[in-house]
Amino acid sequence: MRKLLSGNEATATAMKQINPDVVAAYPITPSTEVVHYFAQYVADGDVDTQFVAVESEHSAMSACIGASAAGGRTGTVTSACGLALMWELLYVASGQRLPMTLAVINRALSGPININNDHSDSMGARDSGWIQLYSENNQEAYDNYIMSWKISEHKDVLLPTMVCQDGFITSHAVENIELLEDAKVKSFVGEFTPNRHLLDGKALSVGPYDTPQFYFEHQYQRAQAMIKAKDVVAQVSAEFGKLTGRNYSFFEEYQMKDAEKVIVVLNSSAGTARVACDQLRAKGEKVGVLKIRLFRPFPMEEIAQALSHVKAVAVMDKCDSFNGMGGPVFVDVRTACYELANRPMIINYIYGLGGRDVTVENFLHVYENLDKVVKSGKTDNVYRHVGVRGVN
Repeated sequence: MRKLLSGNEATATAMKQINPDVVAAYPITPSTEVVHYFAQYVADGDVDTQFVAVESEHSAMSACIGASAAGGRTGTVTSACGLALMWELLYVASGQRLPMTLAVINRALSGPININNDHSDSMGARDSGWIQLYSENNQEAYDNYIMSWKISEHKDVLLPTMVCQDGFITSHAVENIELLEDAKVKSFVGEFTPNRHLLDGKALSVGPYDTPQFYFEHQYQRAQAMIKAKDVVAQVSAEFGKLTGRNYSFFEEYQMKDAEKVIVVLNSSAGTARVACDQLRAKGEKVGVLKIRLFRPFPMEEIAQALSHVKAVAVMDKCDSFNGMGGPVFVDVRTACYELANRPMIINYIYGLGGRDVTVENFLHVYENLDKVVKSGKTDNVYRHVGVRGVN
C-alpha cells in the first residue's frame, strides 16, 4: 500500500500497526507530531494502547521502564533536550535489560537553544547501552521502526532500541512510502512474551542496589548482549527483506567497488552526498559514499572491510564531541580501520550543526580536499569543519 506521509506520521503509523501495550510521552519539537498522531489513534479506538501523558520526558522513560518491567510492550518518542532529560533512565532501561523502542527525531541540544536538526542528542546517548538505527528517509524510518521491536525483544538481546531520523528534514517532509498491511506487521513483529516480569506471580526484584559482588557481571552481560545484537539486526533485516523486498544491511555502499575517495555519512545527508558523488563520477573520478545505518552496536569489522581498498576517507559528523580531535562517528570509523594492513587516510568534517544547510557544494568541497590528501599523502589537520562562515 503506497501512501503520502511525513516521517513523523510514518513512525506513528508503524506504532499504530504494532499496537504496543503502553506508550508514555511528553511533547517536544520536532517529535511532537508523532505523539499527536498516535494519541488520535488511541482516541479513535484504532489501538488499545494505554497512552500515558506525563509531565516530563524523565517521567515518560520512567513510565516505560515500569511498563516493560511489568511485562508490557512499550515505547516512547522524543528529541534533543527531551532525550537529555531521560539521560539517567536510559542507563536504567538498558541496565535492567528492558526491551522498548524510542523514536528519536534528531534535533540540536542546547545551548544556545536551537530547535533544528543535528545529531547531538542521539550521539550523546550513543554509549548508554541502547541499540541505535539511523534512517535516511521516511521509508527507512518506517521500516527501521518496525524492525526495532523485533530486534529489541529478541531473547539474545533484550536491550532498548533508538530509531533516529532527522528533525524537520524527514520528520516533517512528505514522501510516498510503501506501507505493510497491519496483519503483516503484527505477524512479523510477533507477540511479546517476556521471560520474567513483575506481574507473573513469581518473586522478582527490579531496580535493587547492585553491590560490587554483582555489578561488574551485570555490565559484562549488557556488553555481551550488545555484541549479540549485531547478528540479530542482520537476521531481522534479512527477514524484513524477504517480506518487503526492501533490503537493509549495517550500512549502504554507493559506488564503492572501485572507489578511492569515500565519504562516510548518516541519515538524510546521504542523498546529498550521492549527488556530489554522481557529479564527480561523471568526470571520471573514483569516489563513493558509505551510509551507516547501524551505529550501536558499531559494525567495526564490516566497515573496515568496506574501506580496506580506499585511499582516503572523510567521515561526516553532524555532532561535535568538543574533544579537540573529532566527532563520534569519526572516532569509531578511524578505530575500526586501525588494524587494516593498508589503512586509508581518514579525516573528519563537522557539518550541519543546528540546522545549517548541507549542500552538494559542501560535499564537493570535501571530495576536493580528499583529492589533496591522496595527492600529498598527508592528512594534515584531521579535525575540520565545513559550511562555517569564514572557515575553509
